[in-house]
Amino acid sequence: MPLTPARSSRPGLRDVLARPHVPAMLAGTLVSRLPTAMAPVALLLAVRADGGPVLLGGLLAALYGLASAIGQPLLGRVVDRTRLAPVTAVSGAVTGAAFAALAVLGCAEHPFAATALAVLAGAATAPTEPGLRALWPRLVPDHAAQRAAFALDSASQELIFVAGPLIATLLCQLASPAAALAASALLGAGGCLAVSVQIPARWASPRRASVRWSGPLRSRGLLLLLAAMTFLGVNLGSFNVLAVTLADRHASGWLAGLLPAALAAGSLLGGLVYARSPWSMPLSRQLLCAAGGYAILFAPIAFTTAPAPTVALSLCPGLYLAPLLAVSFMLSDRLAPPGTATEAAAWMIAVIGVGQAAGTALAGRLAEHGPAAVATVPVLAAALAAAVLFARTDLLAGADTPREKSA
Repeated sequence: MPLTPARSSRPGLRDVLARPHVPAMLAGTLVSRLPTAMAPVALLLAVRADGGPVLLGGLLAALYGLASAIGQPLLGRVVDRTRLAPVTAVSGAVTGAAFAALAVLGCAEHPFAATALAVLAGAATAPTEPGLRALWPRLVPDHAAQRAAFALDSASQELIFVAGPLIATLLCQLASPAAALAASALLGAGGCLAVSVQIPARWASPRRASVRWSGPLRSRGLLLLLAAMTFLGVNLGSFNVLAVTLADRHASGWLAGLLPAALAAGSLLGGLVYARSPWSMPLSRQLLCAAGGYAILFAPIAFTTAPAPTVALSLCPGLYLAPLLAVSFMLSDRLAPPGTATEAAAWMIAVIGVGQAAGTALAGRLAEHGPAAVATVPVLAAALAAAVLFARTDLLAGADTPREKSA
């Protein structure tokens, strides 16, 4: 059964973390998600260490990400029909075995086997991220604290994309790429095990209404959110290319990591502030404010290519990134038909991943024209994400009143 709400006039992060099961579920989920940020770096460096072409390493990393984007909604639907624990345990074991095999295979020597294993590892990625987001309304039943819970989730996500590549790179430098792949196997399987043994992971999914084959995609409001999140993914993917392009232009390799880190730091700070500051407006208007603020603060990046100003400007839009993600996932939970919350969250994650891949490819095509040309992609993508939401606000207004969740 849902847990009794804590008594607090303005629940914050400490109130959320003080709830039973929350610290263990959050920590296990974060650990299980580390391989998603480690694997692309580890695969690329593993191929290079074996003397293989960079193209093969990039292909393995891209296929891993694409397979994960496809697999998440499918596994999310299985969770909605059963429970999170068995799906997490099985998928974590499969992904761990695939990474372990990649660690001993020799990716450049056996490209076809490596491709199959990378696809398997991606497709079987445990749905712990959408699973936790679907459980938040039941872990934190009082609506005042749910905003802090989703903000905590979105802000802590930035730690994964900072720590994951760093851990993979350090292991590759200090040991070998095979060690990074082996660590991905151990961390992923260990995190999945930690989640699957928790009581909330064994809660039965809420009773499903009569849901068509399309599942949560029959919600027009959710489709609007998915379109906006796709453009947000394009923004994030192309921004990474912009960072690399600027680093090449100024012969400053540190820029390639510092710009995404600045955006992530801004997002972490923005998530913490959002969790503490009351936004006295309906959830749909919070989403519009966050999307509009993100787009407006991203625009100046198109007008400078100097390193120091670009780093400073990268921090500013990040302040709205975690609130934008937090509100989007709260609305996703409310817009999804009953019994499809996990799949809905998985679709949100999937379209962001697909958008990132598209943004990386599009910005990569423009890289030869310099940073100014590349910068147009993330700036326009952020504007389009906001424009999509502002165009049909009526599809979101119905989610301003939360639904009651039952165990």
